[in-house]
Amino acid sequence: MSDTVITCHANADFDALAAMIAAGKLYPGAAMIFPGTQDGSLKDYFIQSVMYLFDFKNLKDLDTKEIRRLVIVDTRNRSRLEHVDALFSLPGLSIHLFDHHPPTEDSISADVEYCEIWGSTTAIMVSRLRELSLSVTPDEATIMGLGIFEDTGGFTFNSTTEHDFEAAAWLKTQGMELETIREIMNRELSAEQVAILSQLIETAATHSISGISVVVTEVDLDAYVGDFALLIHKLMDMENMRVLFAIGRMGNRIQLVARSRAPEVDVSVICASFGGGGHAYAASASIKDRTISQVKDELFALLYSHINPQMVVRKFMSSPVVRIQAGQTVAQAAEVMIRYGLKALPVMEYGEQVCGIIENSVAEKAVGHGLGAERVAEYMQEDFSTVTEDEDLYRIMEIILGERQRLVPVLRGQEMVGVITRTDLINLLVQEPARFPDSLFPGKRQEKNIQHLLRERLPADMLELLRLAGRTGREMGMDVYAVGGFVRDMLLGIPNDDIDLVVEGDGVAFAQTLGERLGARIRPHLKFRTAVLILPSGQKVDVATARLEYYEYPAALPVVELSSLKMDLYRRDFSINTLAVHLSPAHFGRLVDFFGGQQDLKDGVIRALHSLSFVEDPTRIIRAIRFEGRFQFRIGAQTERLIKNAVRLNIFQRLSGARIRHELRLLAEDAAPVAGLVRMRDLGLLQAIHPLLHFPPSKERLLEEIERVVTWYRLLYREEAPDVWIVYFLGLVSGFDATSVDLLTSRLQFVPRRTELVESTRRQLRFMAMQLAQWGRTNGSSAELYDILSPVPLEGLLYAMAKQRKQELKKAISRFLTTLQDVHVAISGADIKAMGVAPGPSFSIILEAVKRAVLNGRVKTREEQLEHAARVIRSLGERPVS
Repeated sequence: MSDTVITCHANADFDALAAMIAAGKLYPGAAMIFPGTQDGSLKDYFIQSVMYLFDFKNLKDLDTKEIRRLVIVDTRNRSRLEHVDALFSLPGLSIHLFDHHPPTEDSISADVEYCEIWGSTTAIMVSRLRELSLSVTPDEATIMGLGIFEDTGGFTFNSTTEHDFEAAAWLKTQGMELETIREIMNRELSAEQVAILSQLIETAATHSISGISVVVTEVDLDAYVGDFALLIHKLMDMENMRVLFAIGRMGNRIQLVARSRAPEVDVSVICASFGGGGHAYAASASIKDRTISQVKDELFALLYSHINPQMVVRKFMSSPVVRIQAGQTVAQAAEVMIRYGLKALPVMEYGEQVCGIIENSVAEKAVGHGLGAERVAEYMQEDFSTVTEDEDLYRIMEIILGERQRLVPVLRGQEMVGVITRTDLINLLVQEPARFPDSLFPGKRQEKNIQHLLRERLPADMLELLRLAGRTGREMGMDVYAVGGFVRDMLLGIPNDDIDLVVEGDGVAFAQTLGERLGARIRPHLKFRTAVLILPSGQKVDVATARLEYYEYPAALPVVELSSLKMDLYRRDFSINTLAVHLSPAHFGRLVDFFGGQQDLKDGVIRALHSLSFVEDPTRIIRAIRFEGRFQFRIGAQTERLIKNAVRLNIFQRLSGARIRHELRLLAEDAAPVAGLVRMRDLGLLQAIHPLLHFPPSKERLLEEIERVVTWYRLLYREEAPDVWIVYFLGLVSGFDATSVDLLTSRLQFVPRRTELVESTRRQLRFMAMQLAQWGRTNGSSAELYDILSPVPLEGLLYAMAKQRKQELKKAISRFLTTLQDVHVAISGADIKAMGVAPGPSFSIILEAVKRAVLNGRVKTREEQLEHAARVIRSLGERPVS
């Protein structure tokens, strides 16, 4: 097997395929991996011809341990090579690169590079073949000729160089068949393609942007159509256009194809912003999770920014800048913002270095919570973006409108020389409305339709319930949304039957109407304007009125006011829980995302919505840690800083033990409880709740063993379920005296029944440990093991199994839980009476003796049990009934 792999970019064109064939000549015996194409003509040609000429492989068929070299042609962007992503991690891998595209931020670093800005990569390959005096067959020459002809537009594109002509001339000497190339390149359009071209012509609109005529056209298709780029090329020639952008929705993707004959418009820059690439005169991008309208909005914003280089930050920034020092107080920051009428301030340290941003709303709320004396540094936004004086306004739009940053510092080196605020941007919007698309307005909902996901991931009855909720809301004149964790988990592909509905209107009245139609019981909560529907199946549906919560003091329960959907979502804990799905029939399936929850789901980030989130409700910290473990996400840097600040302020001391215990119980029942407890310890949360909750690494190992044992027991699918929180609590208080345990149960406000369970279990465990050790030394019987373990609650047994270091004793507890505790005798008192024994105390003695014989395996069947009972009766000397 060769140690070399050759490949090209995904969605390959003729140039990529031809360059691979040429690379095969430069690296004899190399394995060629073709990633596939969506171009119909290339696919047909490839299947019919090339597959029979060359030995293409799949990566899964190769032994990656043997691969030492990766040859990449027609791209240098890592993002376009996902099909060989696994190879980049191979130790000592040598990368050889052949490409005719300009470098980008995503460019790969290679050991050997042959990169020239020529009209085609194939021309570069041919030049190398000629240098090495290598020849090619007529079939190979024809394929390489196709690559050059396609990427140079038959030598008509401005990008064509003399090198492309020279390469084609040499290929002609090698037997290149021009007739074959002509047939493939000048093929007739199909009826479907003619229809699409007609739509493109009809929807084409010309826009004058800084004196440059730009044509934008669009088409909406159900599935991918090959040769879309060919249609755009023909359209441009037919209409004699200088700049053309074609947007096509094809299935679940948007295809953007761009062509430019105007030096003022570099379409590669525009397409790169959409994750694509190409050349200044020809480029494309494949876009997921956006609508045609959203792509058009962003396209125009890019065009106005790109074609107007004079629209730079320097001309619109505010200077000099009012600022606050990191060491000053929050109250001082609030006073400065009130004095100057500002919504935010840059925070400075070390002279002119910006270290954060403090918003007026945060400062005022902090002062209202009695935190005015705290340093600004504790509540500033630490994760923020900056710009330089020479950057264009589109970057400002991305930061202020996309990242929701109210103020953007403008830097010259490390020094802040100005700021641009959201107000500045809105003023520009009024003056230059054409520069700003509607979808980028502050606060505008970012929506896409996810009906297809609802159909794929929800059971039919649940989908119909959501549709019924939407229809009911429409009839009552209310908008209805599914919100929160239900939407989050559906997007993540995680089953979740807990449906939460939010109604922009009277939620209780809506719940009553919907409940009647579903035949459900209704439990209204008029104070909070919520209701719970209990369906005949037992499933619950929570209904809430869109509401705003505010907190009168830190760690208080919320006060509720009527509000809109956006404010209802803003009161929630994290951005990933702020997603909503519109259920009204006219908008069914539209995903509403005010706060960037989709991006945080994609990035795997837990992000609090505002700086005082954990001050107002400290239990959100434990929730963040739960989500971090459950979804394998990470808490964002700014959010972690806010957590540490809340711990420093000792906010948990103001929180009731019952609320903390509830969150700890949920953590114990979640996917990664030990990781969560360790995270809490490392952040100082457990110590903040009570100093006794801090645990050393040695106890960490015990907790991990508890997690394994609990997981094992759950997989038994037994009817009796333990209180998992109690099992972990027993681990946390392992080695504590009774006084310390009492302090903890008091702090966490255990109900008396649970306090007694903990105390009695700890007593039983001490006695059980001695008995079990003795049983192990004497090779005791199964009946004796049953006597020792049966009085102990399930929670105590699971804890004991985790703590037990001797494998034979651990197995003994396991055997009791899986087998011995289920042992029952097949005879009853009636059988004893039928054997002539008078009712009395002897009945229980006889039945207990039979049970012990069954436990010890001496008797099994009912007949054997009856015989054993008879022997016991004789040994007792029982007299028959007279």
